[in-house]
Amino acid sequence: MNERRSALSKCLQLGDAPASAPPRKHPPRTRPRVGAHEDPSLLLTITVIGVTVLVLVLKSMNSRRREPITLQDPEAKYPLPLIEKEKISHNTRRFRFGLPSPDHVLGLPVGNYVQLLAKIDNKLVVRAYTPVSSDDDRGFVDLIIKIYFKSVHPQYPEGGKMTQYLENLKIGDTIFFRGPKGRLFYHGP
Repeated sequence: MNERRSALSKCLQLGDAPASAPPRKHPPRTRPRVGAHEDPSLLLTITVIGVTVLVLVLKSMNSRRREPITLQDPEAKYPLPLIEKEKISHNTRRFRFGLPSPDHVLGLPVGNYVQLLAKIDNKLVVRAYTPVSSDDDRGFVDLIIKIYFKSVHPQYPEGGKMTQYLENLKIGDTIFFRGPKGRLFYHGP
């Protein structure tokens, strides 16, 4: 019996199994699986990512509510300055008017329009226009308007009062906007 122990201890020192013992099968060495509940750094990483995504989603949902709206009262007149004028064709212009601040939106619902008001020849002239800029655009509103010049069309020798007034506006001049106007309200699908 002592011989057997001695042979076994020699085998263990040399790394060989004794001839009589069957070879041992060891499972492959792998790292034990660690779940998020067992690894604090993994749990912290997942929590930080989740909170970041949640904050970004909530910010995007609430951003629309925090934008200041220019057209708050449909009967009030809002003086807006001309900040840019672009010639699109011989008789068509894009007029860009500035809103009260770079963060303001116009506040015009889909299906509605604005009125422009100006005193021309001592008379109040009011015309309706639909902006071509999005209501999501901040700081400005764009109108594309065809100019009806004087002495061009025999049926209208005076041309368009408001369009010629707009054509003669200089950068920085203001005109009154009123709105939203209209009876159509789009509530979505």
